[in-house]
Amino acid sequence: MRKPKNLIYCLLVCAIFITSCGPGSKDDPTPPKPQAPAATQKVNKFIHDIMSDAYLWSVHLPEVDYKYEFDSKKYFDKILYKPDDKWSFLTDDVVALDNSFKGTEKTFGYSLAFGTFSNTGNMFAIVRYVYPNTPAAEAGMKRGDLIVQLNGADITKNNYRDLLFKESIDVTMGELTDSGISTGGTKQLTAKELTLDPVLIKKVIEHGGQKIGYLFYAQYIANFNNSIDAALSEFKAQNVDNVILDLRYNPGGGVNAASHLCSSLAPTNVVNNTSQLITFQWNDKYQNYWKSEGRKDQLEVNFDNSVPVKMNLDKLFVLTGKGSASASELTITGLKPYMNITTVGDTTHGKYTASITFRAKDVYKDQADYVESFKNWALQPIVLRYANSQGETDFKKGFAPNHYVKDELLPAVALGEKNEPLLKEALERLTGTVVIAMKKASIQYPAYTIFDSGFSKFDKNKEVLHLGTFKK
Repeated sequence: MRKPKNLIYCLLVCAIFITSCGPGSKDDPTPPKPQAPAATQKVNKFIHDIMSDAYLWSVHLPEVDYKYEFDSKKYFDKILYKPDDKWSFLTDDVVALDNSFKGTEKTFGYSLAFGTFSNTGNMFAIVRYVYPNTPAAEAGMKRGDLIVQLNGADITKNNYRDLLFKESIDVTMGELTDSGISTGGTKQLTAKELTLDPVLIKKVIEHGGQKIGYLFYAQYIANFNNSIDAALSEFKAQNVDNVILDLRYNPGGGVNAASHLCSSLAPTNVVNNTSQLITFQWNDKYQNYWKSEGRKDQLEVNFDNSVPVKMNLDKLFVLTGKGSASASELTITGLKPYMNITTVGDTTHGKYTASITFRAKDVYKDQADYVESFKNWALQPIVLRYANSQGETDFKKGFAPNHYVKDELLPAVALGEKNEPLLKEALERLTGTVVIAMKKASIQYPAYTIFDSGFSKFDKNKEVLHLGTFKK
């Protein structure tokens, strides 16, 4: 019986020794590690709670103690599963994020590509498209317009995104002459909060004895599914033979909008049978949970047989580019098993994942006092990867086009015009009839390189398929 007593005695002595010599004791002047303020810890805990539960890569979360992280956004960045996860994000302005997903933006109303001239290195912006009834449209701006100065100074790496996000700017337009690019007039733009219909262009083109519906779709927003219906109704009324869907600048958006569009275009028998459009793969915890609960709606998305317009197409031409992401890629891969999809343009972005908006005030719904200091925060983590009905997923490098065509912006042809390079290629491939080329301008534009593009400060956030908002 003595041995246990001696062992307990020794352990007590060791414990006293370790305690007396620990950090912060009088024998060791090392102060205890400082903790973050209580308000910051609340945000950090919110991040930890969601990421350790619903995050697709939750099993790979590193052990970073949120109590000692003084910057919540840096803490969030530390725990992301890299390099696979390039899309999860954190915001402290959930109202602006929600509005953006619904199509409401504070904006000048144009989409821009940013580039440098090869001969000078000077930076510029080119207008890719303009929404009607916006500040840019009212200023007379159009596709192909060149911006060479911002607020009377050069456009630089440090200020170029001000062309999209500032409240008010002055832009100096560029003009091409025989001696190069010269400065033209100046336009003043003031941003407005606007709700923008993503069905920007719809028209019927007659070529090669066919009637072809051309649809330019800028973003997947379910609130505007009726605009899709209206456009396709016009196509049906005019007895179109085929459809060309322009997604070259479409960063994606909501799964409901994608399902609606796919269901409106696909063969009628596929839609009426509510065939499988895509499947979901959550982390192991949630995949097993949804299966055990019989929640088929959380494991797959089927075609919607209630859509009001059914085009019943057996083939579809899609115009693509580096900006075609998320729901745009879902449309391509989801329809592939059921119809002939031909892509024209450039390789798509490569976004095969989906996310949910977790608002702090919804996660801690019954703790109003606790959440008051960070109620405007929200987390948009990747929660699943999706695949089409044949299992195609993880297309990290995007979808290469069947027919590569450069999206020429200098000079630019208006979207929807037969001679616009991507549309021209699609029309010729579709009908077998050559589009008569326009007479080229005698002035030669300098070579250039595009390094970035955008419309909204939330563009990157829309590149991941959006499943909606978490509700407790």
